[in-house]
Amino acid sequence: MFGMNNPILLPFAGPPVLACGAWLKNTVCVTRGDAAHVSPLIGDLDSAEARLMLERSVAHLCETLGVQPEAVAHDLHPDFYSTQFALEFAAQRGLPLIAVQHHHAHIAAICAEHHINEPVLGLALDGVGLGSDGTPWGGELLRVEAAGFERLGHLAPLSMPGGDRAAREPWRMAAAALFHLGRFDEIAPRFSNQPGARTVALMLQRGLNCPTTSSMGRLFDAAAGLLGVSEIQAFEAQAAISLQNLAQQYNITAGITAPLAQGYAIAADGVLDFSPLLAVLADCRDAAQGAALFHATLAAGLCEWVVVAAAAQNIARIALGGGCFHNEILLYSLSERLFAQGLEVLTARQMQPNDSAISLGQAWVALQSMQH
Repeated sequence: MFGMNNPILLPFAGPPVLACGAWLKNTVCVTRGDAAHVSPLIGDLDSAEARLMLERSVAHLCETLGVQPEAVAHDLHPDFYSTQFALEFAAQRGLPLIAVQHHHAHIAAICAEHHINEPVLGLALDGVGLGSDGTPWGGELLRVEAAGFERLGHLAPLSMPGGDRAAREPWRMAAAALFHLGRFDEIAPRFSNQPGARTVALMLQRGLNCPTTSSMGRLFDAAAGLLGVSEIQAFEAQAAISLQNLAQQYNITAGITAPLAQGYAIAADGVLDFSPLLAVLADCRDAAQGAALFHATLAAGLCEWVVVAAAAQNIARIALGGGCFHNEILLYSLSERLFAQGLEVLTARQMQPNDSAISLGQAWVALQSMQH
């Protein structure tokens, strides 16, 4: 039931730490000496079974490894069961707590796997993680060094009408994109098949229950909704997977699609805005062609964004983390572009790029912070 994955060897030894992971695709990690031991996948922590599994996995790892953690690392989100468990575990034993921002942990996991102690640029692209400013992040360009990070840039924020519900219903993200593009009047007629379309349009107009996010996952949802693909998702990342499949088919039959000229803008404050691309997708009649154009333009925009930051920071090493890098088109086309610019690209190896690597990243940051 428990078992243990192969340990991830670290470039230095440190005191034992426990890292409690994220909410989705949870794993826990316990370090001993110069090895990080990550539990098998526990899964999403919304069931009592998964929560019990987390508790048992922690006990099992500590017992098997014969260690008592000397610090406990956790996500910034106070409502995550993994965070609440960490707080209770530490309080009972009088241990220090180390809170680690979600996207920082994504990049730190890759640094741990590659034994990187020098500064890196981290491109963290996923659905959502709580940012240090209390807003939902998910399209982040970070400078990561030892136990610290600096947010150099992020994707232009999009509204999420209905909050978390927008993550399950991509048509809502498409409505938000139309609103941002000044095309409010198109929302209700375009999504007339959705009972909530008029309400969502009014919510956007009045700014009611419309938190904003810099998430790449939600940008994928907006593109899918605009192209009429997967307006309601049956499972996590369904819209993004559909877009990838359509793009692959189109590139095979029609040849590799070129990025949209002026399909994005990079502001002086490091914000990468794909609004021009969304405007074109809103009028696109061929979903497969639109999906291919979306992927090509993302890769071009992200590459230029990273290249500008790499020059400014004098860093040539880029770590790519977060669930969006399960997308093979995005991973390969972006990596190729970055290589062509003379940059070194680091990706997940033993771990997945998704939230199952968060516990490893948290442990790495905790060890670094205890060294300094």
